[in-house]
Amino acid sequence: MITQIDIVVRLVTCGASLLVLVLLLTGEVRRGLKLPLAGLLIGSIGYLLNSSSLIVYGTPAQPWTDLASIFTPYFTWLFALRLFEREPPRALAWGAGVILFSAWLFGYFIAPGTSPSFYVIHVLGLALVADLFRTALTGRADDLVEQRRTVRLWLPLLVAAQAGGILAYELITGRGSGAHDPRVQLVNALLILALTLFAGKALLRTEPELLVRSENSPAPEETQPLLSPSEVVLREKLDAAMASGFYRTPGLTISGLADHLGTPEHRLRALINQRLGYRNFSAFLNRYRIGEAKDILADRARVDLPVLTIAMDLGYNSLPPFNRAFRLETGQTPTDFRREAIGQD
Repeated sequence: MITQIDIVVRLVTCGASLLVLVLLLTGEVRRGLKLPLAGLLIGSIGYLLNSSSLIVYGTPAQPWTDLASIFTPYFTWLFALRLFEREPPRALAWGAGVILFSAWLFGYFIAPGTSPSFYVIHVLGLALVADLFRTALTGRADDLVEQRRTVRLWLPLLVAAQAGGILAYELITGRGSGAHDPRVQLVNALLILALTLFAGKALLRTEPELLVRSENSPAPEETQPLLSPSEVVLREKLDAAMASGFYRTPGLTISGLADHLGTPEHRLRALINQRLGYRNFSAFLNRYRIGEAKDILADRARVDLPVLTIAMDLGYNSLPPFNRAFRLETGQTPTDFRREAIGQD
């Protein structure tokens, strides 16, 4: 009975994944999300087919469905990071993909029946799931998009339960995806269905805050309603705090700024996101910090002031975050900006 239910759930999930894939390819989802989300859906279909002993397990199609399935954690990780607007380093993204493909190639065509590729695939998959979990939770305080803050809470839990859980189970038992207990197979299929429904819900509603807009495409000012009287007062307090240099406070969070202004955090978050167009609190702070940094770097009287000192005075805890923020804002390093602003003899 469990096996029959499992087959039905798998077939329904495959159909739902194909529908979501069509919506993805024909919808307005931003380009950076299309590839990883398509890979996630195709990988999920591959895993659903590959991990059932009654569908393709043990058939000539198994290596190819397995190739798609082992990339599911990779594309889930890449999709989540881009959804949270945290682009992974290019070397890491390409390196993880090459390792997964090489391990699959080794396990099926170079040394079939050996275990190294099995463990490489599973350990790397678990590492990607763990990094997704870390990125989602540690960046939540900085996130101003309320829908995305909600996703940061339950998407990692769902991914950890499905991808992380099945990878850990297979790693501990040393058994491949087609050799699971029927109850484990059914639970896993239901979790994949839940992930597919999540993607379908976002696409069917065409969530602009999650899938269409990005940090580089803020909401047009003309589409935003006028500030309410309470928002006008809060905006004045916020502008006064920024004019006084409160943005230089080391380790400043939106919670700390809300306490300083004497307002609930959710009201301040809504003002900065929905009225001012910022999607992350760090981007809001960087508007002021980098603006002052450019003035200092262009000041001939402070030409010998070290860049590290400038960064620390502006509230950064170390030099790398300052350099990244400055390059993102200006396209230059602070040193190059200073050299160009002051000129050379």
